[in-house]
Amino acid sequence: MKIIKQKNFDLPKFLEENKLIIKSHLEKYLEIRFPQTIWEAMRYTVLSNGKMIRPVLTLESARVCGGEIENVIPAACAIEMIHSQSLIHDDLPCMDNDDHRRGNPTNHKAFGEATAVLTGDALISLAYQVIIENTPEKIDRNAVLQTLLELSKAAGPSGIVAGQIIDIQSENRDIDFATLDYIHIHKTGTLFKCAMRTGAILSSASAEKLKALTEYGQLIGYAFQIADDILDIKGTKESLGKTPGKDKISGKNTHPLLYGLSGSIEEVERLCSSAQQILIENNLDSPALIGIAGGITLKVTG
Repeated sequence: MKIIKQKNFDLPKFLEENKLIIKSHLEKYLEIRFPQTIWEAMRYTVLSNGKMIRPVLTLESARVCGGEIENVIPAACAIEMIHSQSLIHDDLPCMDNDDHRRGNPTNHKAFGEATAVLTGDALISLAYQVIIENTPEKIDRNAVLQTLLELSKAAGPSGIVAGQIIDIQSENRDIDFATLDYIHIHKTGTLFKCAMRTGAILSSASAEKLKALTEYGQLIGYAFQIADDILDIKGTKESLGKTPGKDKISGKNTHPLLYGLSGSIEEVERLCSSAQQILIENNLDSPALIGIAGGITLKVTG
């Protein structure tokens, strides 16, 4: 299968416009109040120069299901909060021990380790509060409950945490391909899947659309992690906004380590092409979702 390349769709413009929508609401949800330090620390990471691809996917999932983005913005912002929390904790000295993220000092370098831990804790709680307090009342409460369940699964011991703990336990050890798959699917892929499902669930998507968008999210989530592994080898501190080569230093098991660099690039192309085909086969007309899958491939081949 070949990657579909968009000719008349401005993906960077689309991503930036939707990022601004998300960011404007995050600014409101993270308005500084007492105690000031914790709100400043949350804003420091959440509002930093991240791509915000996961909440953007939530908005587009809603659009392709005929929903209104206003209905899913709180959930989209909550997903970005959970993602930011995972980065804050991932960067801690007891975890991946990184000093830079998105071109800035990591949260624990800027605010101290204790505050960084509490900042991550605060973001987890605030994420659910934002959904409960701000999702429009016209949205079926069962859909809201399902959204909270989806996010709980993605963030917790059957999602990000599961992938993270196996990742830590696998450092400097030989692992099989199934274990690597488990790490990538849970540590990274689960929140992409959650982003797609959340937009669809809050937009009353049919079972067929929900299934297709779930599969799309799973595929590009895995591709995104492999691309990240590849760029850790090929990228620079300036292009990555974080320290390159950390996977090797930390003894991480990565896709390029097990499959080789060229094999990993081929796998990214295969996954993203499959994701595009799912959209086409299910008549999900979204130049943005097609373009996002293509964009992941371009990151590692361009």
